[in-house]
Amino acid sequence: MPVREILQLGHPLLYEKSLPIDDPFAPESLSLIIDLDDTLADFRKTNGFGRGIAAPQIGLLRRVIFICTKEPSFSGALINPVITKGTDRKVELWDSCFSFPELMVRVSRADEIEVEYYSEQGDRLRLEAEGDLSELLQHEIDHLDGIPAVMRAISPQAFMTRQEWLRQGRPTG
Repeated sequence: MPVREILQLGHPLLYEKSLPIDDPFAPESLSLIIDLDDTLADFRKTNGFGRGIAAPQIGLLRRVIFICTKEPSFSGALINPVITKGTDRKVELWDSCFSFPELMVRVSRADEIEVEYYSEQGDRLRLEAEGDLSELLQHEIDHLDGIPAVMRAISPQAFMTRQEWLRQGRPTG
């Protein structure tokens, strides 16, 4: 199980733009997808939360994210994802990240988006997402553009430690 170290907030690679994947079937592309899947599964097992991870978070500046959600059910890699549409309607929410797991940040995101990407099989697909999935995809695609969620904070007071979050009885997520 090739679990990779997750880079933490402040690491310079988290602020760099990722390069596209030219060949989804290349051994290094397939290896990256497996590493993302295994690292996400390990983080969830260890921490009890987590729905997605981006390649820059494990130190690889490639445009790949891996998602695993329950509602709506979606699991797999999105290669070279691009947000092609987004509603003007925004939602504010508390966001967390594997790269700063003890910090919550309040952000504003589009309520609905459309993402075009390549699947692991090389198919060009389109995904319409709303609510939690929309927010998650925006968060992970931001990582590909070198934008950690802390850069999307709605104000200087839009931060809370996970300990305070839990003390207030909020969901663990």
